Amino acid sequence: MTINHAGALKKEYFISYMKLIMNAFGCSVEEAKDKTFERLFRFRESEMGQETYTQFILAYRELLNHANYRRN
Repeated sequence: MTINHAGALKKEYFISYMKLIMNAFGCSVEEAKDKTFERLFRFRESEMGQETYTQFILAYRELLNHANYRRN
């Protein structure tokens, strides 16, 4: 996925990106979060700005809640 550095990335972008990672690698939400954090943020919360990082965390929480809901 191409990243446009003109502004903050939205939660929906990260949901799509992490779903792509989960499908490609057959991994969990937590593993997809870790891979995304490594690849896009280079292990630094400030790499892409605070708003983008906040959207990333919101996306992770939404995916995690959805995964937990599906288990029950």
